[in-house]
Amino acid sequence: MTETEHDEAPGASVARRVLRAAPGLLGYVVTIVAAILLWPTSLGGCTTLTIVSGHSMEPTYYTGDLVIARCGEPEVGDVVVYQPATLGGARIIHRIIGGDADGWEMKGDNNSWVDPFAPAGDEVLGVARIHLPKVGLAAALLTSPLLWLSLLVIALAIFTWPSATDEDDDDEDGGDVPAHGPGVDEQPLAVGAAP
Repeated sequence: MTETEHDEAPGASVARRVLRAAPGLLGYVVTIVAAILLWPTSLGGCTTLTIVSGHSMEPTYYTGDLVIARCGEPEVGDVVVYQPATLGGARIIHRIIGGDADGWEMKGDNNSWVDPFAPAGDEVLGVARIHLPKVGLAAALLTSPLLWLSLLVIALAIFTWPSATDEDDDDEDGGDVPAHGPGVDEQPLAVGAAP
């Protein structure tokens, strides 16, 4: 044993191992917490991600904003994401202006009229909790087939582009063989001969 190993306190090596494992463990914990918090309602979770489109919620939310809604008990004044059964899966993000859990009265902040829908129960997916301006634009871009097609074409071009070196001019030992120029057509001189 070396002198440094002998001089360590009995718990020092255990503490060092714990400190080395801490970042990995923290990464697992953060991943699990993020998965729980972001698990979508479509998979039985409690989170709804909605990209705002239209002008009905201006100035609160603008087109391209990402709104994260979490399940919970909505109240009058809350902005909620709801999904009326009659709209075939479309989501609406508007403010509750009246009603109760049996049927909420909804209105967009920028609208002069009340929504024709009165969502109740399971139709309300969640209450808006986090607002990320313009993040939805980037998310929408990532789902664009045109973007992915462009990236595929660029990747194919990079991998199939001919190399800059011409392998036909190389000799057996890997060096270049000159095709023309000074000394190419000259005969070698005998030792001691004058040029």
